[in-house]
Amino acid sequence: MSSAEAFLELVNTVRELRGPGGCPWDKEQTFNSLTPYVIEEAYELVDVLKKNDSDGITEELGDVLLHVIMIALMGEETHQFSLVDVIRSINAKMIRRHPHVFGPLTVSTSDEVIHHWESIKSAENSMQSKGLLDSIPRHLPAIMQAQKIQKKVSKIGFDWPTISGTLQKLEEELDELKTALTAGDRVATTDEFGDVLFTVVNIGRKLNIDCEAALQSTNGKFRDRFTKMESNLANRNIRLDTASFDQLDAHWKEAKETL
Repeated sequence: MSSAEAFLELVNTVRELRGPGGCPWDKEQTFNSLTPYVIEEAYELVDVLKKNDSDGITEELGDVLLHVIMIALMGEETHQFSLVDVIRSINAKMIRRHPHVFGPLTVSTSDEVIHHWESIKSAENSMQSKGLLDSIPRHLPAIMQAQKIQKKVSKIGFDWPTISGTLQKLEEELDELKTALTAGDRVATTDEFGDVLFTVVNIGRKLNIDCEAALQSTNGKFRDRFTKMESNLANRNIRLDTASFDQLDAHWKEAKETL
C-alpha cells in the first residue's frame, strides 16, 4: 500500500465515523471540543520524540494525524474549508518560504535560512494582521505564548538591553508580589504572580533557553525523584500520607543524591 492509499483509507474511516451511521461521540465533536485533545496529543508526541521511542512515535503521529483529518473534515461539513485546502495551503507555504530550494535564492547556512524564513513570514503577517502580536495564537500554552510575545516585541526594541535589567525587573515584581500578599489581596496577588512568571520567562528567553522545554525537564526530574522517594518510604514501611515533613524531606534529599 502506498502512502497516498493509506492516507485515503484513514480519511474514509474518519468520514464514516462522522457519517450518519457512525460513532455518536465522533459525530458530536466540534472545533472547540477537540482543542484540548489536540494539545494533549501534541504533548504526548513530544514526549515520545524526546525518548526516541519508535513505536510510540508511530502511534502518537497517528493520533495527531487523526485529529488533523477530523478537523479538516469538520471544515468540509460546514463548507468553511476542505482537507484539500489544508494540504494545498501548507504545500504552497513550504514552497513560498523556501526560495533557496524552489526559487533563485542561494543560501549556505541554516542561519541564513532562518533569516529569510522570518523575513518572508513577517511580510505575510504584515498583510494579514493589524497588530504585531496578532499572529501569536492565544491558545498556546502560557509559557510558550509569553516567550513568543517577548521575542516579537524585542525585535522592535521593546526589551531590556542586558540581562541585568531583566533580573532587576524580577526583583521589582517579587517585591510587588510580597506587598500584595501582605495586604491579603487575592486578586492583586494573582496578578503579581503572573507578572513574576512573565519576567522569569523573559530571563529564560534572553539566555536562549526554551522555557517550555526547561520546565518540562524539571517536571520530569521532580517526578523521577518523587517516585524514588515514594519507593524508599515504602521499603521502610512508611506510608506517604502519614509520613512527617522531616521524613519526607530526608528521603527527598536521599532521592536527589541519586537522580
